[in-house]
Amino acid sequence: MRQRLALLGSTGSIGEQTLDIVRENPDLFELRVLTAHRNWERLAQQARAFDADAVAIADESCYAPLRDALAGCDTKVYAGAGAVAQLAAAGDTDTVVNALVGYAGLAPTVAALGRGKRLALANKESLVVAGELVMRLALEHRAPILPIDSEHSAIFQCLAGERAPVRRLLITCSGGSLRDLPREALADVTPEQALRHPQWKMGAKITIDSSTLVNKGFEVIEAHWLFGVPAERIRVVLHPQAIVHSMVEFEDGAIKAQLGSPDMRTPIGYALMYPDRACRPGEQFDFTAHPQLTFGEVDREKYPALDLAYDCLRRGGTAACTMNGANEVAVAAFLEHRCRYTDIVRTIEYALARATFVAGPTLDDCAESDREARRLACEALNS
Repeated sequence: MRQRLALLGSTGSIGEQTLDIVRENPDLFELRVLTAHRNWERLAQQARAFDADAVAIADESCYAPLRDALAGCDTKVYAGAGAVAQLAAAGDTDTVVNALVGYAGLAPTVAALGRGKRLALANKESLVVAGELVMRLALEHRAPILPIDSEHSAIFQCLAGERAPVRRLLITCSGGSLRDLPREALADVTPEQALRHPQWKMGAKITIDSSTLVNKGFEVIEAHWLFGVPAERIRVVLHPQAIVHSMVEFEDGAIKAQLGSPDMRTPIGYALMYPDRACRPGEQFDFTAHPQLTFGEVDREKYPALDLAYDCLRRGGTAACTMNGANEVAVAAFLEHRCRYTDIVRTIEYALARATFVAGPTLDDCAESDREARRLACEALNS
């Protein structure tokens, strides 16, 4: 029986690569649901190609052209963020792939887990802003969470079959697009420069987050919730080649690592097929083409966002939710040339210093924290 999928964020980088896995394995998967933010043209193409039962476009202004593009099809068309969450919880799918970007991914994560769905998670913000709530919900409904982030997939693979206690998680970091640029030059960085990642092909927002190391800080928070390891036993290691995707050190000193080309199809396939693996005969890593793998310390002065994320993890509560909301606003402003690159971290610091802190938040508290963070971020950018 084929696995029935709901793919949220199907027109983004992770979404498109998920569709590659589905195309390569037509006997294993059946796409029932597709959603996108506002790229209705691509969503309509995908719906026709995969004969989707239902689609949803989060931006309601795109509903009419999407509906018209799918006229004559059996595909049902919905619009609005609420519709995306409702389709995530729909009863005729087995697995939900959450490839949404940002805070918008939280409601569908909650909806899917609440129905006991198997969740293949690429939306790290779900765990960053509401990790304790999300993990509790998964436990209550016995809903498995399979990580898609390459670092967390690597750790997940390293832990498979292990019973020994974990001493440390070692999360690798390429350094992003600006790793060779001196700290003094960051203030003049343009969006075009920051978007040129040397290894990974990703969406604009996550590429900027990788350059500031906000993304790596969020991965530390995500790893804490997924694997139950405290902040002091999660270390970030600079690894420019992006071949070692992460490592686990056990109590006897042994270290297991997962290696491979920087291709998101590998962790996507592992999440969808676990405990099996995808058959990708074209993937044959050439060690002679990568004769040297290097590791180093992260420059904490150049990348202050990493320590901000560690501080948020230690504080708990709504701290990380505030950091995420402020970062989303600041990154959007930078990409639109409305602020300087260094204003991104400055905006996060401004919001964290002024935001209301709730130690044991509900989902409503997280929503309020997100709204407040965005307001504070706008305030900082206009000051």
